[in-house]
This record gives sequence, structure tokens and C-alpha cells, in this order.
Amino acid sequence: MQNHRNEALESHGIFFDPVYLQMRLHKGPEGIGPRHFEEEPGVRVEENGDVTFCFYAPEAKSVEVAGFGNSAMTNEHHPMKKDENGYFRATVPGIPPGFHYHEYFCDGMNVINPQAPVGYGAHKAVNFFEKEGDGDFYFLKDVPHGEVRLEYFPSSVTGRTRACYVYTPPGYGQEGDRKYPVLYLQHGGGENESGWLWQGKANLIADNLIAAGECPKLLIVLNCLYCPGPEPEEFLAGDFDSMLLKDCMPYIEGKYTVEPGKRAMAGLSMGSYQTIMTTLNHLGMFPYIGIFSGTPQRRWYAKEDYMKAFEDSEAFRERVKLLFFGYGEQEERIVAALEEQFGEFRDKGIPYTAYTCPGYHEWTVWRKCLREFLKLLPKS
Repeated sequence: MQNHRNEALESHGIFFDPVYLQMRLHKGPEGIGPRHFEEEPGVRVEENGDVTFCFYAPEAKSVEVAGFGNSAMTNEHHPMKKDENGYFRATVPGIPPGFHYHEYFCDGMNVINPQAPVGYGAHKAVNFFEKEGDGDFYFLKDVPHGEVRLEYFPSSVTGRTRACYVYTPPGYGQEGDRKYPVLYLQHGGGENESGWLWQGKANLIADNLIAAGECPKLLIVLNCLYCPGPEPEEFLAGDFDSMLLKDCMPYIEGKYTVEPGKRAMAGLSMGSYQTIMTTLNHLGMFPYIGIFSGTPQRRWYAKEDYMKAFEDSEAFRERVKLLFFGYGEQEERIVAALEEQFGEFRDKGIPYTAYTCPGYHEWTVWRKCLREFLKLLPKS
């Protein structure tokens, strides 16, 4: 059984290629020894578009599979049928193309399927799968590739060492004294700095756009939003704003060649709210702002009234070059809130750019938002 899907569809932090290689003891004329074989994939997209899920649990009595609530797959539980070899299977029709978190329930217990890709979301390890059909802009292609580096830096805010991923474009460090735009890109609630790398494919999206001449060569910094301090916080854990400005940015922009005038910040969901708070509280520090599946309305945890930044439209236009909103057409709460907000922007003379696509509150939408946002950044 050979798997010829693009590597980006099934690679993650645990494996890249081959993805379903297993080892079992084999008894033959020469004795007993290890043999490798290809395990059946935990998720397989059939030729007709149906999706077959497979879970090996020979001792289990029941296994079910379900997506997340408020997602394209939905959280409906689908019973899986057991065969004589201990494999449970269920074929589910109607799942649209794109990225899908999903979960398995073995005898009522939520468990990980080791036969399917694993990412980090909802504050835990969780299975996901990709169904082709929503474009190949995030595929691993035969183009020049940038590097992804893991950086450690001390934090004066948390008193601990922090980690972030840094994407550098092809040719970085080989172009003399060239300075690069930098994008600080944030994940959503329940995720961490690995989200935009493994689920979001931010590095591959940038590689492909740069190769096509559709976005500038830039740095992308992936931080973890959570900065817990001595006091428990609601929703947003700690003072990310101070950590970014006092700890992360000085470290990154002291080590890498960055052009501050082309600094950008963007985020999805919870990361979009953090982006709004940081960029508007420090108006002009990030001239390019990307809000994915989020709204500007002041949240209950905001200590400062950042919405005041919209009161002086002339000053706003002078300091902010791009205010981008991207969201899924099925995100009903986001759609309704932004329709009202956009009306206020038009009344005040605040320029903005809106991008929508079919989809829910999930990576299928956010990857497209990132693609469109990157294409709007200045190329020189």
C-alpha cells in the first residue's frame, strides 16, 4: 500500500515520510524477528469523496469518531464497525475539502488514533486530517524553501525561557545587508507556537507565494500566546503584550535583519484579539495588521480602551497601512459583528480590507486568510 498524497497533507511534528510505517515481530523459517509493514491509514479519502476512518482496537467493544463542534465535519458521533482483525471502520459522506480536527471515543473514552496525523489544539494532542479540494497553495512544492528555526530567549515578564519558531525566506543571509519585513503571527485559543507551522503550513504558504512573486521575502515569528504570571487570568493567560515588546521583539530584531517600518502582526481567533490590542495600543509600531476570525470590539479582559485608536481617522491612516479582516462565511457571530463594525469604519473614514471564503472557525479558513494577507504586504 503506497501513499502518494502530497507530504503537506499528513506531515506533522511526529512524522514526515513515510507516515504509516509500523514494525511487528514476524515468525518465519529463519526464526523470529522484526519486520516493517505499512499500517492502514487512520483516515482515507475515497474516490467518491467519502471519508473512511480506521481505528485498531482489538479488545474494544465500541469506537466512535466525531469532529469538533462549530466545524464543517460537526461533532456528530459516527459509530465504527469492527472486523475480524480488530479494526474499527466508519465511512462518512458529505465532509467538505479542507482541514478537519476529529476525535475518537473508544468504549466511551476520548483517545488518540496513532494511525492518523496528530497536532496540538484545544489544549491537547488531537487528530486531524486533510481532504484535498480547497487548493494546493499550502502544499510542499518544488520551489526554493526557507528555513524554520527554533529560538530560545529569556522573558522578563514570565521569568522563564520562551521558545518561538522563526521562518526565514529562501536566500536569507546571502543577500548582503538586505533588511526584511517581519510578521508576528499568532495562533488561537488552546493552541501554541506549533499551530501555524504544522496545521497552518505558514512556511509552505510563504515559500509558494515568494516563488510566484506574490509576496515579499519576509520573516515570520510564531510565539505562544500564553504568558502566565503570578495571578490567574481569564481567557488570555498573562501579559503577552509586554512579553512581545520587551522580550521577543528585541531578541528577534537584534539577531535578524529586520525592517521595522514594514513590521506586521496577525492572528487567528484569540490571536486576532491579541493582535488588535497590541497593534492599537501601540499604533504605528505594526503598520500592517491582520485579523483572522476576530472582531475589534473591546473584550472584557482588555485593560486599556484600544478602540480610541479609531477616533482620529487621519492619525490612523497615517500610521496603519493595512487593516485586514479575513473570516469564514459560516462564522455567523463574526460575520454579524463585522458587518456592524465595517459600517462604523465607513462612517469614520477608517480604511480596511475584508476577505471572506466558505468555511467555519477552523484552519481551512485561516490558511486562506494568511495567503491573502501576505499578498497585500509591500513587495519592496
